Amino acid sequence: MANRQKTVYLCSECGCETPNWAGKCPSCGAWNTLAELRLGKDSAGRSSSSARGAKPKKLQELDTAEEVRFSTGISEFDRVLGGGAVLGSLILVGGAPGIGKSTLLLQMCAATAETRRILYVSGEESERQLKLRADRLGVTGGEIYVLAETDLDAILAAAESLRPEIVIIDSIQTVNQADVGSAPGSITQVRECTMRIMRLCKEKNLTVFVVGHINKEGSIAGPKVLEHMVDCVLYFEGERSTSFRILRAAKNRFGSTNEIGVFEMADRGLACVENPSEMLLSGRPENCPGTCVACVIEGTRPILAEVQALVTPSAYNAARRSNGVDYNRAAMLLAVLEKRGGLSVAGCDSYINVIGGLTLEEPAADLATSLAVASSYLDRPLGADLAAIGEVGLSGEIRSVSVLNQRLSEIYRLGFKRCVVPVHRSEEAASFSGLRLIPVRNISEAIAAVLARE
Repeated sequence: MANRQKTVYLCSECGCETPNWAGKCPSCGAWNTLAELRLGKDSAGRSSSSARGAKPKKLQELDTAEEVRFSTGISEFDRVLGGGAVLGSLILVGGAPGIGKSTLLLQMCAATAETRRILYVSGEESERQLKLRADRLGVTGGEIYVLAETDLDAILAAAESLRPEIVIIDSIQTVNQADVGSAPGSITQVRECTMRIMRLCKEKNLTVFVVGHINKEGSIAGPKVLEHMVDCVLYFEGERSTSFRILRAAKNRFGSTNEIGVFEMADRGLACVENPSEMLLSGRPENCPGTCVACVIEGTRPILAEVQALVTPSAYNAARRSNGVDYNRAAMLLAVLEKRGGLSVAGCDSYINVIGGLTLEEPAADLATSLAVASSYLDRPLGADLAAIGEVGLSGEIRSVSVLNQRLSEIYRLGFKRCVVPVHRSEEAASFSGLRLIPVRNISEAIAAVLARE
């Protein structure tokens, strides 16, 4: 009698396995996320087979030597990784199709191929296509080996025989394992393939970069457990219609998750933007209502970003739209301006946009966003020499922010003459020649200080 395959149901959000299907995951509570998984006779135990001979060790006997890093040859890439890539780490690079993931990794190959052996596995392009793109980017020379393959066993065999120091798999959604009864890119295939790649990475001390596509919600396609397996999760963001790209760390076991890297897509590939503040403020209109500059901290780097707002009377129900600012946060700031600032924005369409594709998540941008909306509503310009720093509370108060002096230093360096700051921290602020601080207690004072008619 033939052996019957075991069937379980796997949640794509949390990775929970259940023997029976249900509309709601019993672990995370997500709806319609359980997918059928048929396990072969050796598939269920594959992931734990290599650990059968492992022995427990005392905590004090474990090696605590600092991890070994190497430079990728791309300064912004090194910044996001925390100072370079760590040997023996598994790094997941996600992003929308055509955003530049493969270009970034191919340029990294060019920068490190003189000192390290690299295996580039392409599951989406042929060897000829990859060679043509490499020629266009100027990637020549060095020990770069290319393998156009989607079978995982063949990929692992090539890595065993070649013994590279860096392995790049583009992309994980195209790789399949023969004894797993599901299509490439499915939840089962992605999970099982990533597990075996991770084991190779740790056993052979290889640095593996895995490319992953994102779904329509903007997260990595496949099971959520994929992000828990890897050491670093990097998101490559940006609008395809613009030339600027932002690399952001969503998870990093070897560094900060707040750092970002800024790139510009050019004819010869991606170029590092060492001074993103100047890039984000380039082409800014002068003496135009509805624009204000905010200073946010991304990791250890202060970045100036231009916030634009457009407030117009609405003939229908009020529509509030934002791009680069959290929708709920924008709605809260509009409510504070209505209640505490004395501006009747409830009957208006309010559009808020952050120039350059940057996403402002720090509350320190609240004051600049509020002043941009007020400037558009009153149709009075704030002036090209003004910046604003501060968090806005529900009662309209302007609350203090961290590392104020570092923000002011960046504002001063770029030639701004005035800056609105919380009154609670104004006494501690450093003095910069030519930069006048405007301390305010609440949103009403801020509007009166910079938008009052002379």
